[in-house]
Amino acid sequence: MTPPPSATETRMLVGLIGAGIQRSLTPAMHEAEAAHHGLRLHYQLIDLERAGVGPEALPTLVDAARWMGFAGLNITYPCKQAVIPCLDELSDEARAMGAVNTVVFSEGRAVGHNTDGSGWRWGFERTLPDADLSRVVLLGAGGAGSAIAHALMRMGSPDLVLVDAEAGRAQALAAELGRHYGGRRARAEPDISRAMPGATGLVHATPTGMVKLPGLPLPAALLRPDLWVAEIVYFPFETELLKAARAAGCRTVDGGTMAVGQALGAFRLFTGLAPDPARIGAHFRQLIGR
Repeated sequence: MTPPPSATETRMLVGLIGAGIQRSLTPAMHEAEAAHHGLRLHYQLIDLERAGVGPEALPTLVDAARWMGFAGLNITYPCKQAVIPCLDELSDEARAMGAVNTVVFSEGRAVGHNTDGSGWRWGFERTLPDADLSRVVLLGAGGAGSAIAHALMRMGSPDLVLVDAEAGRAQALAAELGRHYGGRRARAEPDISRAMPGATGLVHATPTGMVKLPGLPLPAALLRPDLWVAEIVYFPFETELLKAARAAGCRTVDGGTMAVGQALGAFRLFTGLAPDPARIGAHFRQLIGR
């Protein structure tokens, strides 16, 4: 496989495919970091919602990006699993997780990767390095939830409870984790109220709380002071879940930490260059006014 473009190539085109992505900060993070490396990078938003189409447009969009000379694409909700049939190859990470958030074009081939799990872990461990992982509830078993579930398994969580509005999806993910990691460390529970008692931490990995989907993903009464809460939504930065968790005395991890971690991994894949985590993190906080 041909390595990613190097800094000797002064121009690069990448993009993001997803729905309702106009407020994404990913373009600004990538373009600013590229400039520090002498790259003129343009990051294009490809918004399904604005175009009035759904994931069924993915084959056309991926082929169009390939033909137009894109170096790669980031993939977000609701396309992380739907994009897989459009690709020629998957990394081991993406194959294991059954989800793709980064596509790299190489020698005419579209190769799917996943930086969600590593990006979430990067941000989580820097915020709560001493977090108790002995019983974690993961709310959401879609593309991002699947990646985070794998990350938690690799971090050694002995008891992972998966909750999803689509019970079959949580059950399928639990079975997949069992095949990869052995034992009965991951299990599905359809009722969040039954999953939460005794939990040491909660990871929220659904779109609930976004500007277009406001609200809480679970009853606030289920939050306790001895619980840590990790959010993946960062628009708005202060989601209803984070507000409720802090009011309940929980330690929290905001969605911005995952956004930065994802960007670090995707930037390496797109450019072959090593991004500066402190610089990208500071730029992200500046963008959101923090």
